[in-house]
Amino acid sequence: MTRTFVALVQRDLRNLLPGGSGGGSILPLLFFLAVAMLYPFAVGPEPQMLARTGGGVIWVAALLAAILPLEQLVASDLEAGVFDQLHLRGVSEELAMFVRLLAHWLAFAPLLLLATLPAAALLGLSGETTRTVLWGLLAGTPGLAAVGLAVAALTATLRGGAALAGLMVIPLAVPILIFGAGALARPDDSAIILTAAISLGLCALAPFAAGAAIRSARES
Repeated sequence: MTRTFVALVQRDLRNLLPGGSGGGSILPLLFFLAVAMLYPFAVGPEPQMLARTGGGVIWVAALLAAILPLEQLVASDLEAGVFDQLHLRGVSEELAMFVRLLAHWLAFAPLLLLATLPAAALLGLSGETTRTVLWGLLAGTPGLAAVGLAVAALTATLRGGAALAGLMVIPLAVPILIFGAGALARPDDSAIILTAAISLGLCALAPFAAGAAIRSARES
């Protein structure tokens, strides 16, 4: 089982990492940086304004960037029968979806955290604010990945599923956004802890929801 798990993680990472064989794209990262670069042009270069609102802008940009990879997350493998083959080899849909969740997070979250540093510099954030944003994103991005995976599996067989997935992810991710961005206004780490707790709950539920969606798609 361990060898199967490792092999699945390696395969999914090869597909989902930027430049991967499955069409993994660096587009979400460029989108994230573009928002940070363009925001000062929209509201003006006043340093106090950028420092006060920049952290929230980074969080919104991270949420929107997390939506972009959803189109390729499940639908292409479902259409190609990859999950049918895994089922025939004794790999449950829940395990396949847990591996996909892990690979999805590894493919976009570490790069997003690295991109936060130049984004924070563009927005003129202080070192303390940048640290809070980084901890918040580290706690919140697993939850964003979990919501994205569940929604991508639920909409994989629907016409216009990619657009629908984006519309569904945004309201479901609001609690993560509220507590993650809310950490910037609190002197302690309680909001970050709550963000991590929400992420942990979503990561526990998402493989089961996505697995059920994959099974339903195969049986329909």
